[in-house]
Amino acid sequence: MEPFVWETEPIEPLNDRIGRQMLNGDAMTLARITLAQGAIVPEHSHPNEQIATVLSGRLRFRLGSEVRVVDAGSSVLIAGDVPHEVEALEDSVVLDAFAPRREDWLRGDDAYLRG
Repeated sequence: MEPFVWETEPIEPLNDRIGRQMLNGDAMTLARITLAQGAIVPEHSHPNEQIATVLSGRLRFRLGSEVRVVDAGSSVLIAGDVPHEVEALEDSVVLDAFAPRREDWLRGDDAYLRG
C-alpha cells in the first residue's frame, strides 16, 4: 500500500475560490478542501454524515438555523440530511470525512460546488 500524500496530489478546481482533493475507500470519503477568503459553499444537504476539521484558517458554518465560527484545530459534526453552508472568513483548509462515501462526488453530481 502506497501512502496518499496530500501535498503531491493535484487539486481539482471546483471554482475560482474552492479546490478539492479526495481519497475514497469502500465505505468513506476523506476530502481536503481549500477555500480562498470569501468562498461560499452554498446551502446543500446529503445523506452522508460529515466531520469537518479546520486545518488552517477560519470558517463560518450554518447548520439549519445554528451559526458557528470555527477556527483551525476544531471540528464540526454534521448529521446526514442537515442543510448546511460554509463561508471562508480567511484562506482556509478543511479536512472532511464522510460516511458512507460521497457517491455523488464520484458521479460528478456536485454542481452546487462548481457555481
